[in-house]
Amino acid sequence: MFARWAPKNQMGVPAYAWSMDTLMQRLDLRGTVLETTDLAHALPRAALDTSKAADQVAPIVKRVREEGAPALYDLAEKFDRVRPASLRVPAQAIADALANLDPKIREALEMSIAHNRMGHTQQLPAPAQVQIIPGGTVSQRWIPVGRVGLYVPGGLAVYPSSVVMNVVCAQVAGVESIALASPPQSEFGGLPHPTILAACALLGVDEVWAIGGAQAIGSFAYGVTDGDDVLKPVDVVTGPGNIFVAAAKRLVQGKVGIDAEAGTTEIAILADSSAHPAFVAADLISQAEHDPAAASVLVTSSEELADGVEAEIKVQAQATTHTERILTALSGPQSGIVLVDDVEDGLTVVNAYGAEHLEVQTVNSRDDALKVKNAGAIFVGSYTPVPLGDYIAGSNHVLPTGGTARFASGLNVTQYLRSQQVVEYTAEALDQLSDNLNTLAIAENLPAHGQAALIRRTAAKDGE
Repeated sequence: MFARWAPKNQMGVPAYAWSMDTLMQRLDLRGTVLETTDLAHALPRAALDTSKAADQVAPIVKRVREEGAPALYDLAEKFDRVRPASLRVPAQAIADALANLDPKIREALEMSIAHNRMGHTQQLPAPAQVQIIPGGTVSQRWIPVGRVGLYVPGGLAVYPSSVVMNVVCAQVAGVESIALASPPQSEFGGLPHPTILAACALLGVDEVWAIGGAQAIGSFAYGVTDGDDVLKPVDVVTGPGNIFVAAAKRLVQGKVGIDAEAGTTEIAILADSSAHPAFVAADLISQAEHDPAAASVLVTSSEELADGVEAEIKVQAQATTHTERILTALSGPQSGIVLVDDVEDGLTVVNAYGAEHLEVQTVNSRDDALKVKNAGAIFVGSYTPVPLGDYIAGSNHVLPTGGTARFASGLNVTQYLRSQQVVEYTAEALDQLSDNLNTLAIAENLPAHGQAALIRRTAAKDGE
């Protein structure tokens, strides 16, 4: 058995019992009363403790703030094992990356950009105005931030898709100044990966910095001068990264706005007996491929499907590139198969889990998806796998992890917008409200507030 806290039933036996007899641990919830609070503790979850990482990150951010560019060169040598020739990527390097880009990759990136522009454009909130009383209006308008810093990680994979997701979102929002940072790569002479640079070129982003990790977040927050190159501080920092990037975001939050403290990727799949085992297995594997700590969870009312998915995983995982990474993730404590009595109970489970990515593969996928309250993004039906959203569906793949979908949204254009209220009243409209305004001001022992309105009534009577 997999040791985990679990509530006790009347017999004193754990109500939620994990079995490790299979590749993926199993949690059998059939015949139990599902309580959201208990489920939040019992369900598998990738660990994310940014507070511990913050202790390691704080000195790095402090060095960047106090020492600037010299610290960044030293940190690149330490963490990226290369000392870049310059922190800012030369324009020629960006142009060369695009010129040398595989035409098929270019075509795919261009489609991703086009689809994401369409998807993000529909997110733009419309301005609005309401008349409170005759002569008194409140208008709502949305103003883009002036400058953003976008982070694109290195690590186990290359992420031009993250360039697209972050840049397109900011551009659609109307942000005028965009800086992007990605770690220097030793195999590319201290430049970020050329596919990253090519994606920047396709999007018209010419301010690119070879800075990785927590130091990139610190650079965005405080600014850096490197000879003639100046990275001006930004207003908002977004983009995925590891736990150290997440911790750095926490440290600079307040100095700048941030998107979220994103953790390791996760997928949950709600499926019934109608689901195709090979499809479900492939989708679980697709997210496990990211990281040995990635979380893949299947919630199903069909034990037959669970068995079929496991059988498919064993075949498919051996036929792909990152077999060891995938099997490590799927067999880890953050992944598992949850058995439930029916789809309604499954919905209770996935709402308690609040997955970054949630697939719904049931007989009534569309209707069931509408019952999901907590998820970063929902993928409906057997032919809407999560990788579609990762690249080319038109949705954003920067999503809340670790159950934060209960209160947080994925990256969208409002991340780069500020809501601003514009209030306008005529003399007559103010006069109608002055007595009640004054009453409330006196009730709060703030009489000068009321006088600010009453003085205008007096002036109007005096003809001023």
